[in-house]
Amino acid sequence: MVEKEETLISEEEAAQYDRQIRLWGLDAQKRLRASRVLLVGMRGLGAEVAKNLILAGVKGLTMLDHEQVTEESSRAQFLIPVGSEGQNRAQTSLERAQYLNPMVEVKADPERAESKPEDFFLQFDAVCLTCCPRDLLVRVDQICTKNNVKFFSGDVFGYHGYMFSNLGPEHHYVEEKPKVVKPAEEVDDGPEAKKPKIDPSKTAMVKKTASFCSLKEALEVDWTSEKAKAALKRTPADYFLLQVLLKFRTDKGRDPHPESFADDSQLLLQIRDDVLDSLGLGTELVPDEFVSYCFSEMSPVCAVLGGVLGQEIVKALSQRDAPHKNFFFFDGWKGTGVVDCLGEK
Repeated sequence: MVEKEETLISEEEAAQYDRQIRLWGLDAQKRLRASRVLLVGMRGLGAEVAKNLILAGVKGLTMLDHEQVTEESSRAQFLIPVGSEGQNRAQTSLERAQYLNPMVEVKADPERAESKPEDFFLQFDAVCLTCCPRDLLVRVDQICTKNNVKFFSGDVFGYHGYMFSNLGPEHHYVEEKPKVVKPAEEVDDGPEAKKPKIDPSKTAMVKKTASFCSLKEALEVDWTSEKAKAALKRTPADYFLLQVLLKFRTDKGRDPHPESFADDSQLLLQIRDDVLDSLGLGTELVPDEFVSYCFSEMSPVCAVLGGVLGQEIVKALSQRDAPHKNFFFFDGWKGTGVVDCLGEK
């Protein structure tokens, strides 16, 4: 984790972030202004997360992406100027990203995340990976856990999206709660008068701690255990859909593509059968029609998921308010989102 010096908020910054300071307090904004974030993957979701972090006022944001701009990847990516096809996605996003907030140090790195050594990730307070293969997600999560760096990941597949967070074994934060007012001792109007009451006009800051498991543990739940079996009915189908799509990405080195819809749909169904069978589960958990809703990035889904993911990174860095623990799944077809904790023993 990065060693931090005392952060001072200038008058210009106080004016820029006035609404945020009123919302979550000066100390939270100071912690945010002292934080550096690495964002891997500058497709549509990456652009939404970058926008939200830059506007929130982190100290620095590094956008890492080795891929080139294609027609498909630029459809949901509003930071890429028109006519940038063939250029690096991170570098072409830099100018518009920096324009959002000149007070934030925004950098573009065109190298592969897979080529980065372990110590590269240690210069950041939080690392967020999007559109990355499973083995890279697990590797970086393990690096972050070992070095007390907050880890996030997320993806959008058509109408579906997810985010995951691992804030370590001990994440400390504060939460604003209505204050409990004790009755005056001299008042004696019966038993009800003696009970403590909540005064909604008064609040108190309560210190809390949350613990998180690794991404590997969250993805490798033993569904034969009694605890897992009991939780299966309330586990979102999108959790198993994520397993299928990550396996497709590993096997094919890409995501399902609209131009090869027929072939990719059949492959997705086969992978669905193989994945659920390996977990000892039935294929009814992910009905066949899922193949119609998981191709390409949908801009509205990127906006929703990017808002949630950006918010969770801000909450974690500012140590303000309870974090989502540990998955958030969004179904754009149904217009629903759900938080679920998976992988904890």
